[in-house]
Amino acid sequence: MRPYLLEIKYEFLKLFRMPAYVIPTLTFPLLFYVFFGLIFGQQPGPGHVTMSAYFVGTYGAFAVIGASLFGFGVTVAVERGQGWIEVKRTTPMPRPAYFTSKMAMAMLFSAVDVLLLFAMATTLGHVVLPLATAAKLFGILVAGSTTFSALGLAVGYFAGPNSAPAIVNLVYLPMSFLSGLWVPIFALPKLLRDLAHFLPPYHFAQLALGVLGAGTGEPAGTHVVALVVATIVFLVIAAIGWRRDEGKLYG
Repeated sequence: MRPYLLEIKYEFLKLFRMPAYVIPTLTFPLLFYVFFGLIFGQQPGPGHVTMSAYFVGTYGAFAVIGASLFGFGVTVAVERGQGWIEVKRTTPMPRPAYFTSKMAMAMLFSAVDVLLLFAMATTLGHVVLPLATAAKLFGILVAGSTTFSALGLAVGYFAGPNSAPAIVNLVYLPMSFLSGLWVPIFALPKLLRDLAHFLPPYHFAQLALGVLGAGTGEPAGTHVVALVVATIVFLVIAAIGWRRDEGKLYG
């Protein structure tokens, strides 16, 4: 386990020393919650919850997706461009340790983001989250980082180091809006509501909202299957990119 733990340690130090990653990752979802969750907070939402409680689910999902996409998509693309992955191959480090460390960081920053959102919602948004509900919601949100880390990995293996941030934003922001993470799904036009069913963030957010009693009423199993299928597809795409890189370098 020592190589894995060392890789996780240094991956954390690397990201922690990158304000361009840490500050937007931890503050962007909180700012959105201030603009929407607090301003419209006491208005009634679906399932007899206030909008401030509803937005805990959607902006919690939004925070996790951002931490995962940027943590994988941008860093992998940059390290590919710098040749850092090839340098690591010359060391005794097990190859899975590289991906394990990035997955650990995606989950760590996701967890911090979600806890900060919970703190803001309960103190400023006057949201009442029973401990069991908060624990279940926290677990679902952090576990959901797996799917979007896979998407980030796929982006990282096909994007260049300079274009990766722009590509991640082009995936992250429109997909979040169309999935009902910014504006509640019930407020979107019917065409967009139908489109949302084909997007992984929609299913992720619905699992979170289901814990709060504010989901659309679809079976949780449907959303889980959709996320599992999406994860497999993203990993296959990432594997194709990885094999392409290996072929270019080593024949």
